[in-house]
Amino acid sequence: MSTPVTLLTGFLGAGKTTLLNRLLHDPAMAGTAVLINEFGEVGLDHLFIVAPEEDSVLLASGCLCCTIRGDLSRALRDLAARGREFRRVVIETTGLADPAPILHTLMRDPLLLRDYRLDGVVTLVDAVAGMATLDTQEEARRQVAVADRLVISKADLADPAPLRARLAALNPVAPMLDARTATVEELLDAGPFGADGKLPDITGWIAAAGHHHHHHHHDVNRHDARIRALCLRFDAPLPWEGLASYLEMMAMTQGEHMLRMKGILNLKGEPGPVVMHGVQHSFHPPQRLAEWPAGDDRSSRLVFILRDLEPRVVEDGLRAFLEAAA
Repeated sequence: MSTPVTLLTGFLGAGKTTLLNRLLHDPAMAGTAVLINEFGEVGLDHLFIVAPEEDSVLLASGCLCCTIRGDLSRALRDLAARGREFRRVVIETTGLADPAPILHTLMRDPLLLRDYRLDGVVTLVDAVAGMATLDTQEEARRQVAVADRLVISKADLADPAPLRARLAALNPVAPMLDARTATVEELLDAGPFGADGKLPDITGWIAAAGHHHHHHHHDVNRHDARIRALCLRFDAPLPWEGLASYLEMMAMTQGEHMLRMKGILNLKGEPGPVVMHGVQHSFHPPQRLAEWPAGDDRSSRLVFILRDLEPRVVEDGLRAFLEAAA
């Protein structure tokens, strides 16, 4: 069984280390390996992490988005080679990191795919400084847009309501939690492939994204307006050839604009659901699930988080490819 990997991200000062320290005291986190990245030559956050020293690996090669690919791959391979079974891995990124390169590594490195699977992205946002950070920092907006879980910190120091509304506009499909009370169960097992084989909560993604899609606010911050959510549902089984061809074309020509894609698919010729997810130019290999849950309508459901790309362009293109392959 592959080991789930959770990416813990958030801008500088959001409280990632504080949250991680609290979670690591929970018995449910036993057997967790922690990978920590620091920006600069001297790592500091590892001094405050209470994980056992042999389970904590400091990646001091610089900003994750610049040079981490080699180090991350090597660190994860070293963990797998220790002969000890870890229940999960948590990677805490530097606050300056664009999560996309780490996600690419986790989804495309064949040596890692053998031992690991992406569980999800948990992004912290500071209730005190979060609005200003989102105004000025592109990396912060990307961290929010790709999240599977959004965690608001310092909500006791500032009213989080305006921030919640803004986060919901940037990423309508990620549940929002309070850093003071969020549990291991709420934060982890957030990805598309549950270890227990359960169907992922794409119904929740679709409901949230659909609401956002039809109720777009026109006073959205000018930076935030560049990020849009698109949800699609198809009742009839889809031809894999048409869907795969379209997603491959999108990854090649519009990958930089497709921040996240998630989908649960009813494909022609497949008895059970197929789960997919992608980040920009990279897609995780599709996974077949054993069966549809009782009572599910067996429709295909897809969510795209797009940046600087009109949702209608994506929808029209996908429908054209599907019709051509039907």
